Amino acid sequence: MTPQVASAEAAKVCALAPVVPVLVVDDASTARDLAQALVDGGLPALEVTLRTEAALDVIREMAQVEGGVVGAGTLLTPADVEAAKEAGATFGVSPGATDLLLDACEANDLPLLPGAATSSEAMRLLERGYTVQKFFPAEANGGAPALKAIGSPLPQIKFCPTGGISMKNVADYLGLSNTLCVGGSWVAPKGLVDAQDWAGITALAKEAAALPR
Repeated sequence: MTPQVASAEAAKVCALAPVVPVLVVDDASTARDLAQALVDGGLPALEVTLRTEAALDVIREMAQVEGGVVGAGTLLTPADVEAAKEAGATFGVSPGATDLLLDACEANDLPLLPGAATSSEAMRLLERGYTVQKFFPAEANGGAPALKAIGSPLPQIKFCPTGGISMKNVADYLGLSNTLCVGGSWVAPKGLVDAQDWAGITALAKEAAALPR
């Protein structure tokens, strides 16, 4: 898979909804219900971060939910890419980007949303052919004003900002011309997941899915 094709596929994922839930799930037994709650609320693209021992099993379970598009986040190594693809992930997300990681995603036909925090990082990815990127960590890097500033000289790059985004500031990002969608964890808070309050999560998802962009 070429970077150009990868970016085209990433753009399709970003177009599914204004928000991509960023999920840290410890218990795979809740995975299908969680995915169903988010899909029912209008958020079909799901990023399962590889930050827990259960993450790959979570991806396997969520991949069974009709209407869901499941990806793997926190991809760091070629081994991560291969394991995520085997588990059923259809896209990947990384906090940054290295040549090894990019090579692995291209070799394994896994569309990647590679992370960039600076203009130089964004330009390097653009030089390789990646026109859809993740801006991370968004709030720590200056928030929506910083992303807007990066967009002025680099209008050909579109972003999915992630990190510190909530309902309080999401409109600032979605209002930018270089933002396709945002990544956020607020739609599946740990308290509601632990309580298995799927109706509550669906309600949060519906609120997020209705955001203008």
